Amino acid sequence: MSDTETPSTRARGEGPLRLPGFVDDRRPNRFQLDTVLLCGLVMFLDGFDTQAINYMAPAITEDWGLSKADLGPIFSAALAGLMIGYLVLSPLADRYGHKRLVVGGATLFALTTFASAWARDPGQLLLLRFITGMGLGAATPSTIALTAEYSPKRVRASFVLAIYCGFSLGFVVANYVADALIPVHGWRSVFLVGGVAPLLLVVVLLRALPESMSYLLRRGDTGRAYALCRKIDPTLPTGSAPEIETEDAAQGKRVTLRELVVGGRLGSTVLLWTVFVINLGMFYGLQSWMPTILSERGHSAATLATASSMTTIGGIAIAFVIGPAMDRLGTFRSLGTLYLVGCAFLVLMSVALGAPVWLLMTATFLIGCVVSGGQKSVIALAAVFYPAEVRSTGVGWALGIGRAGGIAGPLIVGGVLSAGWSAETLFLALVIPSAICGLIVLHLGRRAAS
Repeated sequence: MSDTETPSTRARGEGPLRLPGFVDDRRPNRFQLDTVLLCGLVMFLDGFDTQAINYMAPAITEDWGLSKADLGPIFSAALAGLMIGYLVLSPLADRYGHKRLVVGGATLFALTTFASAWARDPGQLLLLRFITGMGLGAATPSTIALTAEYSPKRVRASFVLAIYCGFSLGFVVANYVADALIPVHGWRSVFLVGGVAPLLLVVVLLRALPESMSYLLRRGDTGRAYALCRKIDPTLPTGSAPEIETEDAAQGKRVTLRELVVGGRLGSTVLLWTVFVINLGMFYGLQSWMPTILSERGHSAATLATASSMTTIGGIAIAFVIGPAMDRLGTFRSLGTLYLVGCAFLVLMSVALGAPVWLLMTATFLIGCVVSGGQKSVIALAAVFYPAEVRSTGVGWALGIGRAGGIAGPLIVGGVLSAGWSAETLFLALVIPSAICGLIVLHLGRRAAS
């Protein structure tokens, strides 16, 4: 904001509007909060559809007479589709807009999830799960980009973390829905719920979800962009749209993947991708093998279920701490500190494996804070790190590249356990990647400040 230009003078029409300062200068109103809520609901249903298949697996196995090996490709199909959605479909937001990507992605995963209820064999289900993953991957980066764009800078990280908590809540709700429906109506009923719910949401999204103002300005549609500005600040005058400036000077410019690695972004982008790969590798590695590790220590099925829930709860709980910290104390400093403090939590976990159950649950909760919470937080960091004109592509590619870690993580953990490593040694070894993530994030913060 210039020395002579204030929110009040711009509200009277004196001087051009400038994005993102226009949003940053104002408190979020009902329109902006509704936008964040809609993006959170998309993420919630994304999490529900992603996780529900895991709870349906025993019933599908029994119904079709499958082995565990037969289910593996079905589980992996959605993850492969996610990577295609992140890397290939999400950059299309530059050409077609974030709203169309969210609506189109949600419609795609709704229809394929609904169709999965009538799958007749594993091959059909595998194909439908792959396409479902593509829809999920197309929608997610644009929901994050819209949330970031309509959030003032002082609460941007908190709002992005909040919608990603919706993803985790979808995991939890999928468990309860599956438990309630499968015994009475069979596993196909869960797919029906997972398909109908997002179709209903699509109707609301078509009516209420706004398009990206930055996208509209790049397309030269100043009138629609100004109409959205008036929804953020109804005191703006009616009539013809005034000049609207963008700090990134990207108006009329077509954004490509190349924008992620030019202007000094190459090194920082590669480092950010490294954090995504490491964090997702740790997350999926521990998610996959934690039940086996605890089961081999003689813990009951109830303890295993509680431990799995505690990692999810920890990831959600820390969002209420790390989000405001990222907004007020600094995005890079807060997340870097979380990863470094997580080193101590991993050491505690190595001790808690042979400790009383209450200490084990505490340790798994803290592990969830750093691993699951770190996953959410690094997405918020990416949303802050990339400017609006490349945000969807930047977040999408970071998530897509990070999937390589998600694929490799369970394989690496399984390999070292098969090689004779104890679980205690595994958790002590994980201190190293957690520390690397912390140091990289702090380094990125120093680079951003220079």
